[in-house]
Amino acid sequence: MGCVDLLNVNKSIRSSLDLWHRFMKKYHGAYIKNVHEIACLREADRLVANFLDLVGDTVRVGLKTREINEMALDFCNDNHVKPAFLGYGGYPYAVCTSINEVVVHGFPSEVELKDGDIISVDFGVEYQGFVGDAARTYPVGEVSPEAMHLMRVTEESLYVGIEQARHGHDVYDIGRAIQAYVNAKGLSVVRKYVGHGVGRKMHEKPEVPNFSCQGTGLILHTGMVIAIEPMVTLGTDNVDVLDDGWTAVTLDGKWAAHFEHSVAITPNGPQILSISDRGLNRHTIA
Repeated sequence: MGCVDLLNVNKSIRSSLDLWHRFMKKYHGAYIKNVHEIACLREADRLVANFLDLVGDTVRVGLKTREINEMALDFCNDNHVKPAFLGYGGYPYAVCTSINEVVVHGFPSEVELKDGDIISVDFGVEYQGFVGDAARTYPVGEVSPEAMHLMRVTEESLYVGIEQARHGHDVYDIGRAIQAYVNAKGLSVVRKYVGHGVGRKMHEKPEVPNFSCQGTGLILHTGMVIAIEPMVTLGTDNVDVLDDGWTAVTLDGKWAAHFEHSVAITPNGPQILSISDRGLNRHTIA
């Protein structure tokens, strides 16, 4: 009898396991990630968080939002990763730059930041086939107390939501906690957009509402990775999408803020993946 090629057998077993984890291990359509997959997502998110730190260092009066997009492209090139947003669904840039009343998906342009503005920056990369995704809102120069309140409450509501991202919890628990916190501070949560599962694709199941929903949603399980991203406004929660098909603005023109983390569901509770080399950066809270 011929000898068994153990190396090829092991490769075959590993390949089969990879396929099983990639295509078979789901719970109601939501992928359950293994340790290797979560490690890849953590690295992708670390890079995203490092870029958002860089943006925080760079935001200033007179900066053109086009320059942030150029920074994003250079960052991806330097770190040998792909910009996850570029070309996604036809989106034409590597980063979203949303100023003041723009809630999300703002296009980088020749517009210069002004003293007192706020700007939300949403960014993602693809690392070894896995997507990292996070967002922060930054003050430009000296902002009003109202704008600082908006940013602080939005960021704090993100962490309130993350606390609910636990094995056995209903995914709707996240949005209920976020909305209760935001409404108690006199602000509103945008309902048009939701968070999402994230993995090999930018948007996977489950949808993760940032607001209160009726009924029950998907039960969270260890191994799921989700992006939680409250978008909060000073006024109405209604938005309008401009003619470019992407830029979403508040219907009443009042300002909005947006914070996002990618989070793994673990046996020990929620684990934030989008942490930079500087550590967990709560950018607006002094």
